[in-house]
Amino acid sequence: MFSLDSLSVSHRFLALPNSFYTQVEPTPLDNPRWVAWNQELAGELGFPEVVEDEPALLDVLSGSVSNEHIKPLAMKYAGHQFGIYNPDLGDGRGLLLGEVAGKSGQTFDLHLKGAGQTPYSRMGDGRAVLRSTIREYLCSEAMAGLGIPTTRALAMMVSDTPVYREEVEQGALLVRAADTHIRFGHFEHFFYTGQHEQLRLLADRVIEWYFPDCLDADKPYVSFFAEVVRLTAEMIAHWQAKGFAHGVMNTDNMSILGQTFDYGPFGFMDDYEPGYICNHSDYQGRYAFDNQPSIAMWNLTALAHALSPLIDREDLDHGLETFTPILQTEYSCQMRDKFGLSTKQSEDGDFFNRSFDLMESEKVDYTRFFRALSNIDRTGIAPVVDLFIDRAKAQAWVESYLLRCMLENDSEAERCRKMRSANPKYILRNYLAQQAIELAEKGDFSLVHQLADLLKFPYEEQAEHEEFAKLPPEWGKRMEISCSS
Repeated sequence: MFSLDSLSVSHRFLALPNSFYTQVEPTPLDNPRWVAWNQELAGELGFPEVVEDEPALLDVLSGSVSNEHIKPLAMKYAGHQFGIYNPDLGDGRGLLLGEVAGKSGQTFDLHLKGAGQTPYSRMGDGRAVLRSTIREYLCSEAMAGLGIPTTRALAMMVSDTPVYREEVEQGALLVRAADTHIRFGHFEHFFYTGQHEQLRLLADRVIEWYFPDCLDADKPYVSFFAEVVRLTAEMIAHWQAKGFAHGVMNTDNMSILGQTFDYGPFGFMDDYEPGYICNHSDYQGRYAFDNQPSIAMWNLTALAHALSPLIDREDLDHGLETFTPILQTEYSCQMRDKFGLSTKQSEDGDFFNRSFDLMESEKVDYTRFFRALSNIDRTGIAPVVDLFIDRAKAQAWVESYLLRCMLENDSEAERCRKMRSANPKYILRNYLAQQAIELAEKGDFSLVHQLADLLKFPYEEQAEHEEFAKLPPEWGKRMEISCSS
């Protein structure tokens, strides 16, 4: 039987003053049981790869039984939600269990989501429901498969505890692994409450733990902020290139390590739609797909304001000025990879604009388009043209694209091979997640497991799962997801 004694567990955050957190014991659920266990991640962290016969581990990770190695706490933070500052935030339904050193030496936070009420629950019940837990488990692993910086999912559990939302649902739990759970909102809390010594302590520990190279800089705080800007810009470039919309880019959902964090009403675009809104509650479109770069800049500006007691205004402004160039450079690099264009030509800007205008006007599926383009060496141009309503326009565009490709140094076969490693065949479309949820609510988790396995290798041809790469049905497009969980 597995014992937590075999793990290297630490509690660095717990060593900080009490103003950073509240220690809280999880509120157990009725009859918790495994739904999913991430074998790959478990192996890296030193957990057993199979847990069906590990009832003691289930008891500890579900919060049913206490353990000397687990010292749960709820973090205190604040944040701007839809642009409005809210001081009353914190871990309202999740608990940091501790930090585990993986086999590579990297340290991961373990966080139990759905663990019950904390002082920061704000009248909530502190629970997570099955549907939202499935969505986060699947999407965090899908993002990892795509190569997008993200938190991970170690385990998912379901219970017999009823949770009351729009209707009665099953209570569930997610064990999340992340490099850190520290958010922009942690710094905002100490700034707006005037606890500037705590703010400095937080910055010092963040630099020590996650940005040690900054300690050698002339201005460590300035260097730290520059790194946060860079990591955030690179994350957003990944989102935009892969067609991912987060849905709730509040500052309390922004990791200081530039990892995709807190999966709620997210969505991958189906038809190319720059103004795509995936959040049912985003009535103004603040977090629409094409707004994500500007919102990231807004959030970084909010972080800069919170760091102003530590960093001069001129240095903060300079750090913020680097965001757009980094984002544009990284996004341009990724889009060139998607189109298979490694050289730069003077007419490329116009070519890209025409390409996206055509995709938008023709309502072309974003993922299918780029994957079909990647397979021209195998299938010819017909699958690309067939995605368009106006075949003549599509034919003309493909011909112009092939002319542009003639300026490249790679052969067609080599170009397409590289493109297939940049353009996924499989993404977690919202309708697929919804189908998995509906089956799971009936006790059938087979589709959850299928999708979890599939999405670990989104760039590979998986003939046995061809149906998951099809165009979504009309009812499954542009699904808006509620924040309710």
